Amino acid sequence: MIAFAIAALVHLYLWKRLVRDTLTSARRQRTGAIGVAVALVVLLATASLGDRLPSGLQWLTLPGWVWLAVMFYLLVMLVLLEVPVLVLRRIQARRARPVPASTSAQNGSVDSVPVSVPDHDPGRRLLLRRGAAITAGTVAVGLTGFGMTRAYRPPTIKRYDIPMARLARRADGLRLAVLADLHVGPLLGTGQVERMVEIVNGLDADVVAVVGDVVTSEPGRVRESLLPLSRMRGRHGVFYVTGNHEYYVGVEAWTEAADELGLRVLRNERVEIAHGGGAIDLAGVDDVTGSQHADAPDCVKALAGRAQDRPVVLMAHQPVAVRDAAPYGVGLQLSGHTHGGQMFPFNHLVGLQQPVVSGFGEVDGTPVYVTNGAGFWGPPVRVGADPDITLLTLRSTA
Repeated sequence: MIAFAIAALVHLYLWKRLVRDTLTSARRQRTGAIGVAVALVVLLATASLGDRLPSGLQWLTLPGWVWLAVMFYLLVMLVLLEVPVLVLRRIQARRARPVPASTSAQNGSVDSVPVSVPDHDPGRRLLLRRGAAITAGTVAVGLTGFGMTRAYRPPTIKRYDIPMARLARRADGLRLAVLADLHVGPLLGTGQVERMVEIVNGLDADVVAVVGDVVTSEPGRVRESLLPLSRMRGRHGVFYVTGNHEYYVGVEAWTEAADELGLRVLRNERVEIAHGGGAIDLAGVDDVTGSQHADAPDCVKALAGRAQDRPVVLMAHQPVAVRDAAPYGVGLQLSGHTHGGQMFPFNHLVGLQQPVVSGFGEVDGTPVYVTNGAGFWGPPVRVGADPDITLLTLRSTA
């Protein structure tokens, strides 16, 4: 209800700036604009239905999500343009002030007779508002179109060497592929999943770490799209931890589906990964959203009592989990969730909640790597945060 109330207020603001301030009083124009506005609201409501629509009609969510992206960038641009428009109107008002029409000199005094000049020019004001609307519309549509091409492009492959204390020399070179935030659902299906699996398998990783939010829909509704995940390979296994969206669609159903797909689910537990005569601990904790479902992440269970002579890599969907994990001497945390902000300038807002938004960071002395994710959520739009899959190579500092 809060979300729809905010959306209603945004639509009212857009109506004022794009319709009432830019159109003349012609009834036909305003009637047409009302029809368009109603249609856009309906599209937005349809997008919120997601996979609750029949499978043959789920494509109807696409226009609504695209409109949400356009609406967001319209709002941002119009708000930014409020200041220059206000300044220009003030300048126009000053130029329209009464000016002296005649002067007479008598006893050294000067008398001014003001000329009647209107304090504003409706034509110029209309021109300003139309210019702002056209500018905002052009930028919003352009950014959304650009963002859609980025969202559906193949994920970028990022490669990094990670120095790690306590990693045995014999285990030097252990490679971890990091994949997150596929969000398989109405707008991301079999073709995209197959492409992601091909990319991961092409990395020839020792360990594949899937750090949550694989689905947006219930597993049963996207079963065919999930099947390519069963072909994903890592020399020592493919491991997975829950994300917040798994809890939204039913965490038990999803973890069962993950097992069937060959993903080893780490639910507040750890496993030993032996490699080249050395070893690391790979641990995974449930997403922090589990706290609302009597299924909270448990760092004590996952990390306490382990051998201290080898490093531990922690898989946790949300970067903020590091605050609870740091006291246990985690060598590296792998996370997703943020999508790198997905749509600029959301990256700045995400930073208010998460300690690391994209790439590498350090929190309480613990290194954290956050992938942008391979898919998207909501609008199929990415601006300033391309999808990625990462290959991390662990390097011994011993």
